[in-house]
Order: sequence, then structure tokens, then C-alpha cells
Amino acid sequence: MWLIAFMYVCLCNQVTDRQIREAARNGCRRLEDLRGQLGVSACCGSCADMAEELLEESASDSAPLGYALPQPA
Repeated sequence: MWLIAFMYVCLCNQVTDRQIREAARNGCRRLEDLRGQLGVSACCGSCADMAEELLEESASDSAPLGYALPQPA
């Protein structure tokens, strides 16, 4: 039995955390990008903070390993 877990972030437009993470992988970097693509934060706006947090997490998850490490001389 498979358990598929997701969380609704934007209830007004039924947008999940998975959709936001996927949009981030496909180039969304700002809340305005998500609003245009998925409708996030277009109605009541209560999802804006969580959506931005997910964007930031997704951006850091997709950074290459060792990205911030100093290079040897």
C-alpha cells in the first residue's frame, strides 16, 4: 500500500506543496511567478508566507552539492 502525502498550501486554488516544489524546479523563483502559474496568493493571500518558504527550500534543495564550499587553491 502506497501512502502519498501532500499538504494544501493555497486552499482558495487547491495548490499543494508538491505543485509549488515542482514549479520551483521548473523555474519559479518568486511569489509572483507562483501566482501567475498556479494562482497562489491570488485570493486571500494567507498562503503567501508558506509558499515563499517552500520556494526558498526548493531553491536550496536544488543547489549542487558543495556549492557554498571554498575551492582548494
